[in-house]
Amino acid sequence: MAARKIEKKDYIRIRGAREHNLKGIDIDIPRNELVVLTGLSGSGKSSLAFDTIYAEGQRRYMESLSSYARQFLGQMEKPDVESISGLPPAISIDQKSTNRNPRSTVGTVTEIYDYFRLLYARIGIPHCPKCGKVIRKQTVDQMVDTVLELPERTRIQILAPVVRGRKGEHVKVFQQAKKSGYVRVMVDGNLYDLSEEIKLEKNKKHTIEIVVDRIAVKAGIEKRLTDSIETTLKLSDGLVVVDVIDGEPLNFSQSFSCPDCGISLDEIEPRSFSFNNPFGACPVCNGLGYKMEFSEELMIPDPSLSINEGAITVLGWQSANSAGSFTNAILKGLAEHYNFSLDTPFKDYSQKVHDILIYGTKGEEVRVHYKGMRGEGVYNVAFEGLIRNMERRYRETGSEITRQEYENFMMITPCGECGGKRLKRESLAVTVSDKNIAEITELSIVELRDFMNHLELSEQQKLIGEQILKEIRARLGFLVNVGLDYLMLSRATATLSGGEAQRIRLATQIGSGLVGVAYILDEPSIGLHQKDNDKLLKALKDLRDLGNSLIVVEHDEDTMMEADYVVDIGPGAGEHGGEVVAQGTPAQLIKNKNSITADYLSGRKRIPVPEKRRIPTGKLTILGAQENNLKNIDVDIPLGVFTCVTGVSGSGKSSLVNEILYKRLSRDLNRSRTSRPGKHKDILGVDQLDKVINIDQSPIGRTPRSNPATYTGVFDMIRDLFASTVDAKERGYKKGRFSFNVKGGRCEACSGDGIIKIEMHFLADVYVPCEVCHGRRYNRETLEVKYKGKSIYDVLNMTVEEAAKFFENVPSIRRKMETLNDVGLSYVRLGQPSTTLSGGEAQRVKLATELSRRSTGKTIYILDEPTTGLHFADVHKLIEILHRLTEGGNTVVVIEHNLDVIKTADYIIDVGPNGGDRGGQIIARGTPEEVAASEISYTGQYIKKYLERDKKM
Repeated sequence: MAARKIEKKDYIRIRGAREHNLKGIDIDIPRNELVVLTGLSGSGKSSLAFDTIYAEGQRRYMESLSSYARQFLGQMEKPDVESISGLPPAISIDQKSTNRNPRSTVGTVTEIYDYFRLLYARIGIPHCPKCGKVIRKQTVDQMVDTVLELPERTRIQILAPVVRGRKGEHVKVFQQAKKSGYVRVMVDGNLYDLSEEIKLEKNKKHTIEIVVDRIAVKAGIEKRLTDSIETTLKLSDGLVVVDVIDGEPLNFSQSFSCPDCGISLDEIEPRSFSFNNPFGACPVCNGLGYKMEFSEELMIPDPSLSINEGAITVLGWQSANSAGSFTNAILKGLAEHYNFSLDTPFKDYSQKVHDILIYGTKGEEVRVHYKGMRGEGVYNVAFEGLIRNMERRYRETGSEITRQEYENFMMITPCGECGGKRLKRESLAVTVSDKNIAEITELSIVELRDFMNHLELSEQQKLIGEQILKEIRARLGFLVNVGLDYLMLSRATATLSGGEAQRIRLATQIGSGLVGVAYILDEPSIGLHQKDNDKLLKALKDLRDLGNSLIVVEHDEDTMMEADYVVDIGPGAGEHGGEVVAQGTPAQLIKNKNSITADYLSGRKRIPVPEKRRIPTGKLTILGAQENNLKNIDVDIPLGVFTCVTGVSGSGKSSLVNEILYKRLSRDLNRSRTSRPGKHKDILGVDQLDKVINIDQSPIGRTPRSNPATYTGVFDMIRDLFASTVDAKERGYKKGRFSFNVKGGRCEACSGDGIIKIEMHFLADVYVPCEVCHGRRYNRETLEVKYKGKSIYDVLNMTVEEAAKFFENVPSIRRKMETLNDVGLSYVRLGQPSTTLSGGEAQRVKLATELSRRSTGKTIYILDEPTTGLHFADVHKLIEILHRLTEGGNTVVVIEHNLDVIKTADYIIDVGPNGGDRGGQIIARGTPEEVAASEISYTGQYIKKYLERDKKM
């Protein structure tokens, strides 16, 4: 980019920033540039970008509002910074703000669906939801003109359909017609004279049409025809049938109603296509598109067992194989009545017996002999079936915990009424270019853009829809530009990764076209294949070129090298960080010898390629994988090695690994009742493993009470240690005394939280240290118990690094501390609330917990993009850990885009070639060197460059 002179005012000037671990830094960040903040994980990048710059920008905006408006918005705390000048309005595009609401979709978040609702309401063609005929609303003049287009001398009858497909004798209808002066009537296609007696069969459906006029088409009949049609419309509520002698009848409707089926449609409005509005939502599922129903597969997970062997595992029926239980008595009664055995494997029952057990006896009573505590008797019971029984129990229970237990046996199934399309049948019957709105949202973005570019519309439709179509096409283009062309508008936002959700918001912001704003982004390249990185960088540059400042927290090499300015925060993590190590253009940064980032960018430090790859000890074979976009593929996953599953975004990696492999192994090995595994035929070779562990980025706890010490189990050991001290024994304290979650040792003024929340009107809630324990969580007596001069509070306040030294003579605790240190969490405090840990940090706490356990050598570990939020140096550590996990004979399967991780893998499975429908196949497999030789693999092309660069170095 051509260098341009930056004037004095073109900086965001920050002085004395001390938020979290920042050490009073002073820095000038250029405005209207693409600026990357980088540095080790935990060095203070996010503290500077989000907790200082964004928080202050947001606070100033709030301050500008009236006190009345502020009471609804809450107040933001002033960040710990002396001054910030030159700060534009700030918009944060982070990863935490994904909407988990099941009603939120890609279409609604990007507002494209709102434009489609408007488009369908204005130019959509309604059809009858029953017979599929086009329904048009016509005026009397249009009807007359259509009739006059018939050949001259054509004889016609104008009929008023007063009864359509209704049972009865309809005597009053004939009497009323005769009284009104009409002579003839058409009944079920036969012409009758009203003067004769017409007897109809009471239990048959009949159609009755009064003959209003008989006329031949010729010039000058316009007035008579108009009068006749107007009369007919009054008689039959807006319907007219023109019976053409020796021809096809013409049906007309004054409103949106089908002349054949009698179905009336309401006026079409944008809300008719909203699944969040009762006017458009499917009445059965209320617009969710799915229902939760009890599943036979989950209630009877192993049909090879008999009932007496415990085939039925669902709540309330676990005692079905215990003699003396009422459920067992019912099943015995059924077995005697219908002549089957409770010792037969469930899968061997006939269809009739299977249906009786699952769906009930349909009202037929069976004799049940039951001996209970109150006596013995024979009861006549009409068995309702397992599914009905569970539905009733679920409906009637008042306990939320029991309700959640029941939900473990339920599966999400598409709604039977709308087929998962969320809308009323009437709304789905409206089409544009032969597609309804649900079909439009189920196309991938790239297919939808192609469809919109080749839309065939009439001249009038083009005129009405021109502005709407322009907006839709532009927004689709933005989504393609940020590498999301494989998504569908109907995709729920709760199923998106953090990176995908962030890029959707980025596309929405580009669409808004704001100027003079500071956009603050948190690792937008997460989950993005190198191939799509260029698109993302172009989108970021477009946003900058509009006249905005971009501050991006990022570890990606390409983004750093393309940035206008890079700031490296460090030198270490936590208390060892919080300083500006280097700043300048990428070229200036690389020359800096003090920056670890510069060391990796310049090649002074690098992640080495292993000397030799491990040989697999066996294999798992997934047969017929068809989940989402997978094309019925068979995949071999080698055991005893480190495998990377790669491929472009949306190619099917997560469907293969998380939906099929993890859920199936979790069910078979861990006996967990997860939701049903993704669609596949079978997995062979499971007997070679004993457990599966998924190390994901979900939080390690949901409350501030959970922390790294409690999650890893080290807090139990520390409490045991304190309970064994002389002080504790003298006072009679057990380990429970040193817990801040139970009464006894904790401070009761703050219930062991250490802080008290004070609610403020007009202002943000204020958290103040508890004035009794001064934020120490424990009461005075507990804090008087010391181990090596430190209280339990002092220990919780130590960093991992400090604790490793402090407990160096306690092997069990030291080992846990060393593993936390090995995964790069030396700066985290033992008692740090889990809610303040990032996704990457939470994942590394889980990794450390697994590393400190004794290995069986038969475990399979599954990780989804573990390099999220990691600096080069941290990736280096992570790779060493993943190899350590593998060395004990365990299997590690990682979904990853990071080329440093991929090049060190023993085996690669590359899914592709593209995203969405254009993916779902295995493109290449083998060692990194073998995949690099593939002509068609995008991953192979990038890996080849990396391997060649490493050889040169």
